[in-house]
Amino acid sequence: MNHNHQNAYLLLFRGTDWHRGLSMDEVRDVMSRWEAWYGGVVEAGNMIAASPLENEGKLVSGKNKEVADGPFAESKETVGGFFMVNAGSMEEAVELAKACPALSYGLTVEVRPAADVCPSSRAAGAEHGTA
Repeated sequence: MNHNHQNAYLLLFRGTDWHRGLSMDEVRDVMSRWEAWYGGVVEAGNMIAASPLENEGKLVSGKNKEVADGPFAESKETVGGFFMVNAGSMEEAVELAKACPALSYGLTVEVRPAADVCPSSRAAGAEHGTA
């Protein structure tokens, strides 16, 4: 597997309640199709990492490093899991995201390219003439 960041894209699955209102059979059907979709990405050799996430966690913030229960986002915005994949382009990564079986039920997929350099570091370097 190529782990070059130039080809790595993060697919963030947002929406932890997409299954609400579906029958158990419908949920099982979507999850079965999800497993097949995941398996296809793995078989193609494009999966770098993937994981579902629990619905609760901790938020660490501020100068005082305050810790609070989270996430605070609405359930439709909460990240429920991710794939990190290799793709030839943003368009290819978006096509992969379009195959997500839960899209029809309200889940959204945010597609982000991995950066070789942190954009904040790049901006700081540019301001100081070191980029």
